[in-house]
Amino acid sequence: MIRSMTGFGAAEGEVGGSLVAVEVRSVNHRFFNPSIKLPSEFTRWEGEVRETLRRAVTRGHVTLFARVSREQREGRIDEARFATYVQQLRGLQQRYGLDETLDVGTVLRLPDVLGSPNEAEAVVGTPAELVEIVSKAVAEMDAMRAAEGARLCTYILERLQFIADAVERIAVRAPERVIEQRERLRQAVQDLAGGVSIDDQRLAQEIAFLADRLDVGEEIARFRSHLEAFRATLRNAPAEGVGKRLGFLLQELLREANTTGSKANDATILQDVLGIKEELERIREQVENLE
Repeated sequence: MIRSMTGFGAAEGEVGGSLVAVEVRSVNHRFFNPSIKLPSEFTRWEGEVRETLRRAVTRGHVTLFARVSREQREGRIDEARFATYVQQLRGLQQRYGLDETLDVGTVLRLPDVLGSPNEAEAVVGTPAELVEIVSKAVAEMDAMRAAEGARLCTYILERLQFIADAVERIAVRAPERVIEQRERLRQAVQDLAGGVSIDDQRLAQEIAFLADRLDVGEEIARFRSHLEAFRATLRNAPAEGVGKRLGFLLQELLREANTTGSKANDATILQDVLGIKEELERIREQVENLE
């Protein structure tokens, strides 16, 4: 299946009773390049998260961000810290003759009294719970990458058809071009001879040399072969490396276009060659985003 390297996925779940949200996104990159940002509670499980990404993604810069919702932890009070603050505040009131009014809200707003889990609470949960959430987010991202890949595949096939049509026009025009040049050469030699006898064998030899220089039959055959290989790769995409394979075929197609243009030396053919190069550039921009 053709996949784009651009995608986004998100999922939520519980790890140790805490709600965890995971977002994962990917963009174009030559290799698998992960960037993982986990809460401090989960950093020791980064290896498991990285392996989950590696199994799912072949190429692309992948950024994963996880966050823990603190809502479920709010409302839990560190009573020992609360009592310490109250004792300190009462002492300050007596020492400096301050108003003795002291409400609960004031104490709860002091640092680390409310919603501040201790170290033991922070490590509750298992790596499997986190990996399950990551896998769901990655699956959503993968679905988006597959959908985008299908759209890119359709676009590329359309561009390939434009190229194939241009190649067939060149295939028709090229022999006509050879005949025109042959007759032009024959007429030019006769004009220069000015009635002097012409060596027909030598003239035939020169015409043969000219026809060989102008012949693009091999280029046309290779064009067709590369185009079919391109379509076959899109139809039967390998598990990995499809972008690199298509990139190689693009280079070969561009090589044939350049050779055809230089050999033909014909305005009509050059116009089609220019169109082929423009389509190849459009395809290249899309291929660079395929996994």
